[in-house]
Amino acid sequence: MPFVLSPSLLAGVPLSIPSPGISSFAIGPLTIHFYALCILAGIVAATLMTNRRLTRRGAEPWVVIDIALLAVPLAIIAARIFHVVTHPGFYFGEGKDFWAVFRIWEGGIAIYGALIGGAIGAWLGCRWTGIRFWSFADALAPGLLLAQAMGRFGNWFNQELYGLPTDLPWGLKIDYPNSAWPAGLPEDTLFHPTFLYEVVWNVMGVVVLLWAGKRFRLQWGRLFALYLIWYSAGRIVWESIRIDPSEVYFGLRTNVWAAIAGVVIGAVIFFVQKKRHLGFEPSPYVPGREWTGGGAVQSQNTDDFVDISAPPQSESVEDAATSTVSAK
Repeated sequence: MPFVLSPSLLAGVPLSIPSPGISSFAIGPLTIHFYALCILAGIVAATLMTNRRLTRRGAEPWVVIDIALLAVPLAIIAARIFHVVTHPGFYFGEGKDFWAVFRIWEGGIAIYGALIGGAIGAWLGCRWTGIRFWSFADALAPGLLLAQAMGRFGNWFNQELYGLPTDLPWGLKIDYPNSAWPAGLPEDTLFHPTFLYEVVWNVMGVVVLLWAGKRFRLQWGRLFALYLIWYSAGRIVWESIRIDPSEVYFGLRTNVWAAIAGVVIGAVIFFVQKKRHLGFEPSPYVPGREWTGGGAVQSQNTDDFVDISAPPQSESVEDAATSTVSAK
């Protein structure tokens, strides 16, 4: 059934959010897409924040790069696969261009696919470096949410994933025609800027995670669990008002089901880890793989981790000589 929106509701709207007039630019033979730049900027921001949080716990500086070398590519591949699977009508069927499956720069990656692929890559990277998987996940959580906020601006440049029609002052202008434009709506229709809603929600989540992690000393994966709950709860709302087509099962779109699963999985991880680990993590490394480099080590001010990075105090030459005379 087409959406029905009276043009009179849009009359006299004082404000609106314009969509960018371009989504890419050329440098010689290369075409640079803002969508890709937003995602790359988010990856850089998440890497920097995660590195700072891990090194404050006592990890080797920039060990996060070793983990990211596996996690980031697998996250992007899985994110694309998840999107294609949940939007088959975009790529398969009569008159569809199958090769569009590989044109990721046109948009279309799914965060829940990225979480699955990224988790596999991070687990492998942690095995490689000796970092505890849950220590890494907790260190990553705020930066991951910040990266998702930055990445959503790519949807704004691509004019995609917008919401239902609205007459609110902050309605989003979308160029007409658009592949997701609902039939029967006039060209001056404004839409809910779901990209902006998610940006605001995610930035708020970064603040909440940083505060909760420090206030309650959330470790052993519980901060990452809180990330899953926070992000997924917001996605349930945004997905419910988005109009991009995707598969529907039992009355809900696939991404809504994925968001519900995110909340459930996050809650399970939080309570299971709370029961399994009553104390604090003694180190971001698994036993026997500790980094032996210099620098102070802390474990969120806990008392059950001993700093062994400082060299033992040696006797001065004078004290050694005195000890030798006394022995004679």
